[in-house]
Amino acid sequence: MEQLNFHKQKLYSLIFAGVALIALFLPWVSISLGIFGGGSVNGFRSWGILSFLGVLGVAAACFLGNKTLPFDDTFKKVALGSFGAIALGALIFFIRLSDGFGASSGFGLWITLVAGIAGLVWVLGKINLPDINKKA
Repeated sequence: MEQLNFHKQKLYSLIFAGVALIALFLPWVSISLGIFGGGSVNGFRSWGILSFLGVLGVAAACFLGNKTLPFDDTFKKVALGSFGAIALGALIFFIRLSDGFGASSGFGLWITLVAGIAGLVWVLGKINLPDINKKA
């Protein structure tokens, strides 16, 4: 694999943010109208916009500064806040969705929530993942 010029912490943060970005395009709400059909809605509305802004914040924290070093104190706080925004946007969307009326949560909502929480835990240093830059 080609040498990647990112530190492990920033590279995995970008991967988690990328997963959250892709999940924003997936169905967040599935609406069933019985015999009249139904539909789905993606995450680019309501509180999903907060998750999108969190994705942008993680990308900014990763691309600003020296990419080959781990997050410094300032950018670590930006990344933590941005991952918190991803998770919080998905969580608030889910709580507001619980009102009902034939709507159920879609898998994009759950993927975004998991990606936000996983990124938050990753930047805090509570989980360890293998180093992608090392050669096998």
